[in-house]
Amino acid sequence: MNSAENAAAVFEQRRPFLLGLAYRILGSRTEAEDVVQELFIKWLEADRASIATPAAWLTTACTRQCIDLLRSAHTSRVDYIGTWLPEPIHTTHQHSPEHMHELASSLSTAFLLLLERLTPKERAAYLLYEIFDMDYAQVAEAIGVQEAACRKLVSRAKAGLGNGQIRYQPEPARQDQLLNAFHSAIASGSTASLTALLAEDVELCADGGGKASAIRETLFGISSVLEFIGQSLHVYWQTCEWLPSEINGAQGVIIKVDGVITASMTFGFDEAGRVSRIFIMRNPDKLAGLDASLQVQ
Repeated sequence: MNSAENAAAVFEQRRPFLLGLAYRILGSRTEAEDVVQELFIKWLEADRASIATPAAWLTTACTRQCIDLLRSAHTSRVDYIGTWLPEPIHTTHQHSPEHMHELASSLSTAFLLLLERLTPKERAAYLLYEIFDMDYAQVAEAIGVQEAACRKLVSRAKAGLGNGQIRYQPEPARQDQLLNAFHSAIASGSTASLTALLAEDVELCADGGGKASAIRETLFGISSVLEFIGQSLHVYWQTCEWLPSEINGAQGVIIKVDGVITASMTFGFDEAGRVSRIFIMRNPDKLAGLDASLQVQ
């Protein structure tokens, strides 16, 4: 194996981690893949003989590029039409079973939205320390700050997230039960089977990005949400193709019309395993990559 082939092999081994890190920081599959591909080119062109620890070099380069990109993305998100939601991903994993739940729950739409409360550096520091188990010295190096400043970033991030940093993920059987109940309600217009599965203060929001029809305002409370599901979603989705899929580390659903993805739906849960958040993606730009799975750590 020549030098270029060896460099490519080193990078490919690290790619799932880099994609997982970039996606969690940015909330966009498209941007995460662009960052990682640009990093691959930089890695091939780098003076690799002078790099003592390739994994640390790649993590640092990826983190700093994501921080810069997230800062520039702030204006576009402020000016976004309607509700902004993270780009959904059809996930596959490359890690041990004991870490699967922790990593998967940190991919959820609900958790990624919580991260929007944080500054770019706080977000990166929190993810590297809490999710990827790096120590303060490693995180400080990746972000480009002193270790004391890094500790403050993580502390502020935890305070900013509050109780929201707790990520609830019901067992797969419970998630399957939920999807079956949703499918039944949408197909029939009867929401009776859903009532016990939803929290009283459940919220529903949708992201159309000004490019597809979607509710602009978040719906609050079980009565409003059930009415929307039993009436509006029943009308629009009852004849659509319903495809249960792993989206953002948990069971979700992809909606297709004539073979084309027109929507996806994911959920957030409370500590009792009831649905507390419902997220519907309608923006065609964000749905474009959902047919292909993404291997992330």
